[in-house]
Amino acid sequence: MKKLLFSLFLVLQVVVSYAQGVQEIKGKVVDAKSLTPINAVLTRIDATNISTLTDNEGVFFLGDVKAGDYQIIVSYVGYGTKRFPVTIDNQDVDLGTIYLEEDLASSQQMGLITLTENDLGDDDSGSETSSSLLQATKDPFQQAAAFNWGSAFYRIRGLDNEYGKTLLNGIVMNKIYDGRPQWGNWGGLNDATRNQEYSSGTTPSDYTFGGVLGTQAISTRASHIRKGAKVGISGSDTNYNWRPYAIYSSGMNSEGWAYVISMSYRGANEGRWEGTNYHAPSFFAAVEKKFNDNHSLNFTAIYAKNKRAKNSPVTDEQVALKGYKYNSYWGYQGGDKRNSRYKDVSEPIFMLTHYWKMSEKSNLTTTLGYQFGHIANSRFGYQDNLNPDPTYYRNMPSYALNNSNRDTMEWLPLTDLANEKADAFRNDGQVDWKEIYTINSLGVNGQSKIILYEDRQEDQTFHFNTSFKTQVTDNITFDAGLNYRRLVSKNFKKLTDLLGGTFYNDIDTYQKGLARYNDLNKIERNDKGQIVLDEQGNIPAGRHYVGEKDKFGYNYKMFADVVDVFSQFAFDYDKFDIYVGQKISYTRYQREGLFRNGVYANDSYGKSGAIDFNNFGFKGGATYHITGRHALNMNVAYYNQAPSIRNTFANVRVNNLITKDITNEDIFSIDGSYIVRTPKFKGRISGYLSEIKNSTQMNFYYADGTGIVGSDGELLNSTTGGAFVSETLTGVNKRNIGLELGAEYQLTQTVKATAAVALGQSFYTNNPNIRLNSDNAGRSFDYGQAYLKNIRNGNGPQTALSLGLEYRDPSYWWVGANVNYMDNAYTNVSAIRRTDNFVKDPLNPGQLLPGVNEQDVRRALKQEKLNDFTLVNITGGKSWRLPNRNIIGFFASINNVFNKTYKTGGFEQARNGNYKQEVLNNQSGVNTFANKYWYGYGRNFFVNVYYNF
Repeated sequence: MKKLLFSLFLVLQVVVSYAQGVQEIKGKVVDAKSLTPINAVLTRIDATNISTLTDNEGVFFLGDVKAGDYQIIVSYVGYGTKRFPVTIDNQDVDLGTIYLEEDLASSQQMGLITLTENDLGDDDSGSETSSSLLQATKDPFQQAAAFNWGSAFYRIRGLDNEYGKTLLNGIVMNKIYDGRPQWGNWGGLNDATRNQEYSSGTTPSDYTFGGVLGTQAISTRASHIRKGAKVGISGSDTNYNWRPYAIYSSGMNSEGWAYVISMSYRGANEGRWEGTNYHAPSFFAAVEKKFNDNHSLNFTAIYAKNKRAKNSPVTDEQVALKGYKYNSYWGYQGGDKRNSRYKDVSEPIFMLTHYWKMSEKSNLTTTLGYQFGHIANSRFGYQDNLNPDPTYYRNMPSYALNNSNRDTMEWLPLTDLANEKADAFRNDGQVDWKEIYTINSLGVNGQSKIILYEDRQEDQTFHFNTSFKTQVTDNITFDAGLNYRRLVSKNFKKLTDLLGGTFYNDIDTYQKGLARYNDLNKIERNDKGQIVLDEQGNIPAGRHYVGEKDKFGYNYKMFADVVDVFSQFAFDYDKFDIYVGQKISYTRYQREGLFRNGVYANDSYGKSGAIDFNNFGFKGGATYHITGRHALNMNVAYYNQAPSIRNTFANVRVNNLITKDITNEDIFSIDGSYIVRTPKFKGRISGYLSEIKNSTQMNFYYADGTGIVGSDGELLNSTTGGAFVSETLTGVNKRNIGLELGAEYQLTQTVKATAAVALGQSFYTNNPNIRLNSDNAGRSFDYGQAYLKNIRNGNGPQTALSLGLEYRDPSYWWVGANVNYMDNAYTNVSAIRRTDNFVKDPLNPGQLLPGVNEQDVRRALKQEKLNDFTLVNITGGKSWRLPNRNIIGFFASINNVFNKTYKTGGFEQARNGNYKQEVLNNQSGVNTFANKYWYGYGRNFFVNVYYNF
């Protein structure tokens, strides 16, 4: 009560006497509970360019303030924001001591983003979201999107996180390979990376032009990390089960030194999904030396390793037999669960940042960065059709039920066999490690037929960034920046386990002749260049034998240079805030093949030609302050960006060939908002439209019915033209349009209501061109248009609603609950199934399949809409101040209270490449190659206990 009366008195007494002139505003910011000063608190005068940060003693000074009425805003990550009305006349203003109360809800929820780790970024997972981008915001809508909808893989405005920018001390952390940030590079270090600024959509950022999804700028400056120590432990039953952590921040001492150390460990013997273990130690260190008032140097080192076992997507058939938590990637070995697929990320980061206060109005910040390490994804490799996957289609009951004569299509269901397969799958259905070792033990001379290997990416990235900020006048600010990245990336298959054998023959058993060899340079030749054969007239196999830790299959380097330059003006006046920004950039890629692939003997070894992209962009926006509490805002942007490495090369693993018709991606965005802020009510309603044009999409799969012919002119796979292919879609146009509403209302001093609504549509607006590149045929096939126009993007729920209540007691405990409804989520569709090829007869080129009618085809190709669902979450926490002013507290949550089972996304399998295959594999009503899905967590909990001292 005393603190409340003091705060009310402080707000009411900040009025000064009359006169003219330029004055100063000062104050001191402390933690309301521990009474310790808080450094690096942002203090600014609303609707002006005047701002500053508190020093190590929590003190701030706002100088050169002209006479007038102002709002002083005091904010710090993890604390509630304070606003003070101030009238400036002829005297300086001393706000005295300002007490900031820790916002336990937002502070602890920052840990939830890292815990759920929805941005896992697997090539085949479809589990990537944008929730981690929103840790730094307090906007009611974006809070709901991150913390309430994130587990359902909701994506802000239907956008992948490649359309946002994530910065660490100014350097861009989005990968050049696919444009997405690798969140695991600093995972588990929540307290060390909590100093963040978030710019929504295309709104201005001090550091970069940004992207249409927004910009997240993380700072690890040692003197700006809250002084003190904290230890704690978290527990959960999601991806990992426990997380001990600790951080110590010294603050700036009298000799100009500050340092921070932090560490954590996240682990689980088995996570939420069967057979998924988790191992993730993380370490952080930052040291800053302040030489004088103008120069400071900060060094940051981050090591965050993350090795986790994966879970598989599942079909309805598999769920009916094994349940939605079924995971086909593991099996028992020696009584322990062993997973065949894991993701291993280990990419340390080192940064040196120089802060130069050039004058009272100008600052230059420059960062040098170096990141290296690896990303590895494991899987089985096999030969002679010995597929060890327990869900291999021939193992499933549906295969027996759909048995038919492939020529006459006469249906001959093998019901008894189907029942046997169902019982076997129900009773086991896991990887049979014992059988794999038995198969390899029978190999000639110890040759393994089944192995484990990693697709391994070893990157070295050099970063340079410099950003300049100056206050041109009281109302005009100018920002400019230069960012350069140099990537040298090694990519190869690494054999990790021979699984009982002694060697593996590095050949492609699906090819013939020299095309079988993944590296023709290993073939011995005589002085005349002729191939040396053995006594039987064959190429000696021993030169292609590989063992554990050897590289095989493919091996290449990738080089990339990316330069971005941006500038920005911001104009702040009483009624209008206006900004304009522009950028230019240059991107250059080059591949160097280290293997001479047998299929692409002339296009795989050595350096490719370099491919260059030049880009530009413009953006602008304005905010009109109707009153001090009501405002209108509009933002518009147009820019283009280079395609990622992944999409630039037709099949980057095995050849140097560039994707045909590759071009820059064009992006247009416009949004408008009405914003209201009153003492009790805060809300925003926004409408948005984004157009993404000329993008490229790449997929890899095996498809039957493609009609692909080999070099001999014969159909591959005897009658269907089935083949392993890389699918390239070019000229893809997409549109995202919708409304967003976020609001919170303070019903009483202790009770707050929140609401958020997202109504969107995300869909294709044209029919892009599709090509299949087949290694079996050694060339590319043009299939013309893929009929995707008006098909929804499979990017999570496009309708989302959230209602919540929160009670905060003056005794520092709180509890909240929210109800969330999600709908209009769709599966990703297969493009090859939506071409003319789908209804063409592979045996009679150019002819339609007999008996095909439009109604049946439309039924087979109808995009699946996933069921809607409602989730209820409960959260709460409490903290205590001990007699020594240290603080102990806890936070807990129960999500999906009623244990709702729901699908978060899915995709069509492309195996049924034409309608004949669709009919053959679906005669029983259970499709052998049905859609695969990802499921959300059932009821799950999170608890965190911490001690601040």
